[in-house]
This record gives sequence, C-alpha cells and structure tokens, in this order.
Amino acid sequence: MAIEKEKKTCGQVMAEWREAIWNPRTRQFMGRTGSSWAMILFFYLVFYGFLTALFTLTMWVMLQTVDPYIPKYQDRLSVPGMMIRPKTDALDVTFNVSNTETWDHHVKMLNDFLDPYNDSIQVATNDACRPGRYNEQPDNGVLNYPKRACQFNRTVLGACSGLNDSTHYGYADGRPCILIKMNRVINFFAGANQTMNVTCAAKKEEDAQKLGEMVMFPPNGHIDLMYFPYYGKKVHVNYTQPIVAVKFLSLEANTDHNVECKINAVNIATTDERDKFAGRVAFKIRVNRD
Repeated sequence: MAIEKEKKTCGQVMAEWREAIWNPRTRQFMGRTGSSWAMILFFYLVFYGFLTALFTLTMWVMLQTVDPYIPKYQDRLSVPGMMIRPKTDALDVTFNVSNTETWDHHVKMLNDFLDPYNDSIQVATNDACRPGRYNEQPDNGVLNYPKRACQFNRTVLGACSGLNDSTHYGYADGRPCILIKMNRVINFFAGANQTMNVTCAAKKEEDAQKLGEMVMFPPNGHIDLMYFPYYGKKVHVNYTQPIVAVKFLSLEANTDHNVECKINAVNIATTDERDKFAGRVAFKIRVNRD
C-alpha cells in the first residue's frame, strides 16, 4: 500500500525558501559561502578582464594599419558612381504640380544640398582656380598638408540654382530641375586631361519625344578639370564637388519617364552592366497634373 507523502504547510515552504537563500546555521547565501562567492566573482572578473584586454589590443593593432586620411583599399572605386538630388529611396521623383505637399520635401532637400555652394561661402573658403587644368597640390614633404578647394558657385546652375526662384526649382510649374553629382574618389584624375560633360536621355529611344526638351547647367553639362583630384575629407576640408543640373522643359504630364544620365569622359566607363551606377545614374520622373 502506497504511503501518502506528508503535505507541507505554507509556512514550512516559505521557511525552506528563506533557508535556501540564507542559511544562518551554515552561513551560506544561495547555497554558497562567502569565500565560495568571492572565488567565483574573482574568476569572472579575471576572465572578462582578459577578454576586454584582448579585444582592446586587437583593435589597437588593427587601427595602426588604418590611414585616417586615405582608405587602404580603393580597388572597388576605380570608376566613380553618380547620384541625383533630390534623392529618393527608389530614385523616383514623382509629384503633382498643384499639390505642394508632394514636392515641398524635394525643394527642401535641394536647398539644404546647395547651401554650401552659395557664392558668399565659396568666395570666403575656396580659391578661384584656373579652369581647364587639374588642381594638383603636392605635399612637398609635409604629409597630409591641407589642400585648397576650387570654387563652385551656385549661380553657375542658372535656372536650377534656386536663387530668387518663385517656381522652386521648377517644381511649381512642372518644369523640374534634377541635380547630378559624381561620387568622390580620392586621387582620381577624372577626364584624363580631356574635357568631359554629363548628358541625359530617355532610356528608350521611343520615349525621347515624351521626355521633351532639356537644358543643362553649366552649359552642355560641362565638368571642369580644376575640381580634381580630390584628396580626402580630412585634407580637402572645404571641397565642394562639381554639380550638373538638368531642367526638363516639356515633360509629358501623367507619364512615367525613365531617364539615364552619364558622364562622358575617356577614363570613366559607363557600360558595365554589373554596376548600374558606374559613371551613370538612372531615375524615374513623373509630373502629374490634375
């Protein structure tokens, strides 16, 4: 016959729990004496201290191999990419002319982007360089000697400068401006001493008529050699990269337009199908009218 196990009262259970946490007879806390807890804590202190020291040493050794001025590996940046402003997640610039909320954020982004290009700032911080030649600045024995940047004045962008513009870069009247910039690559001599420019066109020839007429700023989408080479963010502190603006004058409304802009330079390839942004950028623009 099975013997029934004696049931413990609530008080007995609580007493056992209290004793498990602190046993006054053996002077043990959570089943261990003070010296036992001290040994465990000492072990973990030494263990994690060693891991921290090892991690710190590893990071220190790694940082000794890193140049804060020039990236160690630039092999994947031999061909600069291109990007547009205003920038959207899918490179899709869509807005409704009569609904300002659909293009206000584009205008704000363009204003913020062009602020450093204001003529007053450029004159105060950068040099009026000689056009048509590279702005080479050797260190002359002084490593990472600060470099002077050439002026790129906002007024060069003409109708796409946004200065005294009641049309807000053309978004208010359905003739929008898109800014195109080439990504920076340290010590890259774009153009290989020859002229270069940016051109834009419909991705499909049959859509060219719907895309309509365009005008480029500076004229012909010209990019001058004097803005190269770029020496890096820490050395070329006030560097403002050159911009090309394209203004769409007669976009067919309520239609998606797929546009590709590319730079024409002898040492920048634009046909690499593995890299859609190498020397070019494709985007969609749509102007809706009620």
